[in-house]
Amino acid sequence: MPLKSSHDGGWNPYVAGALSGVVSILSVWVAGRFLGASTTFVRTAGLIESLFAPERVAQMELFRLEIPQIDWQWMFVVGILLGSLLSSLSDGSFRWQAVPDMWAEKFGSNKLTRGLTAFSGGVIAMFGARLAGG
Repeated sequence: MPLKSSHDGGWNPYVAGALSGVVSILSVWVAGRFLGASTTFVRTAGLIESLFAPERVAQMELFRLEIPQIDWQWMFVVGILLGSLLSSLSDGSFRWQAVPDMWAEKFGSNKLTRGLTAFSGGVIAMFGARLAGG
């Protein structure tokens, strides 16, 4: 099975999915933790806020149990960013683009509409992830 997909130059979805599964299993075996990213955003907000108001962060119930810090999960999220960048660079698909072609074909090329829709979708996805416990 080829690593790259023949139709668009991207990675073969079966290979990428299988590799993601292997990483998930290794995460439990090696670190004893399941993969997740939503908690990292909360911790990052706590880290940033602690730069300006450490006393306020210390009073928050969430951070009384767990002090916001850079941990394995935070590094995992950084790894996702760097890994996706390296992946897109390696297959030649990287490009700066405010409005993807598929979006422009269906909804138009307005950057504000695209940005608001992407932001709203991210908020809904993050809310759902936090509601489900991470």
